[in-house]
Amino acid sequence: MTVDRNTAILTNEGAPTALAPELEHRPGRWIANWDAENKEQWEAAGRSIAKRNLYWSIFAEFLGFVVWQLWSIVVVQLPAAGFKFDTNQIFWLISIPSLVGATLRIPYTFMVPRFGGRNWTIVSALLLLIPTAGLAVCVSNPGTPFAVMLLVAGLAGFGGGNFASSMANITFFYPAREKGWALGLNAAGGNLGAAVAQLIVPIAVTVLAAGTVNLSMAGLIWIPLILVAAFGAWKYMNNLTSAKGDVAGSIAALKEPHLWIMAFLYIGTFGSFIGFSGVFPKLIKDYFPAFSSVHLGAVVLSLAFLGPLVGSLARPYGGRMADRMGGARMTVTAFAAMAIITLTMIWTLPLKNFWLFLVLFLFLFTASGFGNGATYRMIPVIFATSSRAARSGASTASTARLASSSLGLISAIGAYGGFVIPQVLNASSSSGSYTPAFYGFVGAYVLMLIVCWVCYLRKANRNAMGHI
Repeated sequence: MTVDRNTAILTNEGAPTALAPELEHRPGRWIANWDAENKEQWEAAGRSIAKRNLYWSIFAEFLGFVVWQLWSIVVVQLPAAGFKFDTNQIFWLISIPSLVGATLRIPYTFMVPRFGGRNWTIVSALLLLIPTAGLAVCVSNPGTPFAVMLLVAGLAGFGGGNFASSMANITFFYPAREKGWALGLNAAGGNLGAAVAQLIVPIAVTVLAAGTVNLSMAGLIWIPLILVAAFGAWKYMNNLTSAKGDVAGSIAALKEPHLWIMAFLYIGTFGSFIGFSGVFPKLIKDYFPAFSSVHLGAVVLSLAFLGPLVGSLARPYGGRMADRMGGARMTVTAFAAMAIITLTMIWTLPLKNFWLFLVLFLFLFTASGFGNGATYRMIPVIFATSSRAARSGASTASTARLASSSLGLISAIGAYGGFVIPQVLNASSSSGSYTPAFYGFVGAYVLMLIVCWVCYLRKANRNAMGHI
């Protein structure tokens, strides 16, 4: 009996045991023969390579979220810089980055297989130089036409697209048994960019501008970090020859009703997170102008950063609780909490208590972040147990392929919530109040709760499928 030495050996008992394929390092930092599922290869070299790529991926994605959120912070400072835009224009500047970013997530998903994870990380990081430099130029001149401002704000959507390519890239590096944790770290690290941007930018435009309001600093301060991210990706990251695109899988996933149901639910969780991250600074300024900026000596802070901060930190815990108790159960809980918290915020606004408003909004961000993790965890379970492919007897590999394709598409559709929420508030402002918009959000959360319960929680209980 002959055995290929590159694939197996004979143990003492005569049973073949897989050998780790030898990694082949090629020019351009390409790696061939990558097999994360092979434990021998993973422990020998794979883990360290994957970690190195993960850390630089997180850093690049973090900066993507920073750039994605810059205009939501800058707009509240525009009047002080001499700009005279009306409320409708302000909300468009807030929402257009999310519209562009959500749309870019779809093609970005396929860039890694086409160009390589390392190569695309370099390109996508360098693309962030355009919106940051453009912002610095636009806000330095109060005479900049609104159309130009809107175009440059839309270019900030490059940062939103980074999430899809970053997640797709890391998926190829990790084995299934560790993929959830790695993707969770990657997502949370990126989401934190929204919080850090809202913390740092108000400080930068004042302290680093020698006591004046120099909005150009909001874009300029990130340029050195973007260059570091591009250099780090060039020097330390890798491309995998095994990273293959799956356009056919994405087309098949679009035919699955569960994709559209989960995308709807994800608009409620992640869409709320990114949408409220964008409008929170403006809501604070409109409701409580005295607290829009907190002066600590020469340092000026905006407490708006606390919202995306707690939402980002809550996301991994939502996933962990979903692992223990079921994603559908935790998602229903998240929507119930979001509806109750939003109602409480509406009813307590007449008290004009900023600290109560802040605490309630932080609870709302926490619930949305918790829901992010829980909803995302549901997707692979649903496609493995309830999809058309699963019901027709498809293999585990086939359903996993559908789930993988669906994750990217669902994350793209969910990101449109970052456009919808500001525009709903914009429409509501024409009546002189944001209250109708918030009641609309409550209705949406209740509807999403019902959909999740009917489609997944009740179904799992009746069919004794275990929790989804």
